[in-house]
Amino acid sequence: MPPTATRLRRLVASIVIQGVDGGRYGRQSSQRLRVIVRRLPSSNSGHSVSRRAVVGGLVSAASTLALGGCAGLGATGERFDASSLSVDPTLLVATTRKAVNGGRTKPWFGPERATAMTVARARLVAPDEGRLSLASVGFGDWRLDRIEPVSADVGDLAAQAGGGDVLIYVHGFKQTFETAVLDGAHLSDGIKFRGRTMVFSWPSKAGLFDYAYDRDSAMWSRDEFERVLSALVSTPAGGRVHIVAHSMGTMLTLESLRQLYARYGDTVTSKIGAVVFAAPDIDMDVFSSAIQRIGPLAGKITVIAATNDRALALSGQIAGGMTRVGAAEKAVIAQLGVRVVDASQEGWGIINHDLFLSNAEVQRVIRRSIDGTIA
Repeated sequence: MPPTATRLRRLVASIVIQGVDGGRYGRQSSQRLRVIVRRLPSSNSGHSVSRRAVVGGLVSAASTLALGGCAGLGATGERFDASSLSVDPTLLVATTRKAVNGGRTKPWFGPERATAMTVARARLVAPDEGRLSLASVGFGDWRLDRIEPVSADVGDLAAQAGGGDVLIYVHGFKQTFETAVLDGAHLSDGIKFRGRTMVFSWPSKAGLFDYAYDRDSAMWSRDEFERVLSALVSTPAGGRVHIVAHSMGTMLTLESLRQLYARYGDTVTSKIGAVVFAAPDIDMDVFSSAIQRIGPLAGKITVIAATNDRALALSGQIAGGMTRVGAAEKAVIAQLGVRVVDASQEGWGIINHDLFLSNAEVQRVIRRSIDGTIA
């Protein structure tokens, strides 16, 4: 039975919401899609519409998404500013999670804390980026194919990274191992990073009511993350280390940087590149105290904040009403001597907690931080 006009409008509207997500394909695409939805057949009486109308509506939406999302495509469909990940879809992984089935099969690593850190390679399957592919209309995605543990010690990480710049992604609250790895892939590919990407994954139960366990697990992992950073910065032939930490992962990252600076002092400054804290879930007083202990590394930090971040609003309530850094006013954060980007007006989501993954403008901020061109 043919769908009603109302059902058609809802179907295409769902493509708008899920495919564009406030930034993935840019503002112009978002506006064009909204126009398409408004122009779709409507019927207050719920009359059915033809198959041609159904196909036409979906094709219009798909075409708009494809055109809006192909700014990085040439005439042949090849990306002109491709990330290294799109050429070699492999991530390095360092995790303090306990392996499941030896880390050989899904879910690879669970929520429990391991007695020793594991270093591995994550083999990914990239989305098909042809103009007529599912990826071009928002339905394709990165996939985690397999995990290959690396027998080398953490001290050999620099060799695994290939000697160039490294981007490390540290995930936040309520993440599985797989979602953390895939978010790292989305980030690296989204900012077109031209180096090796690593994900540091700490034990999270990935449950809405496991905030305390996750917070303790993040802090428990700070010594191991410092080991990772130390291995990378202490290699003369290695490049710079860039870090993007999200939400609760910022607390872990800041503590590890504090320990790193205590060990190496100012000599480590040139080895650390950009440090981006996206929606940092950390108490303002704790943040202020920590950045005073990391010397010139504080000048590397860029905070991406949004006063309408509802996840951090809830976190602040759990923390006794203390405002989290990622939800504070820009002027208040800037007083601490770090760069601040107010992303409150970016995107049109409900939660606004993962704009670093879903919003193109925010991703450009991260790219400029790494390139050293952000003011």
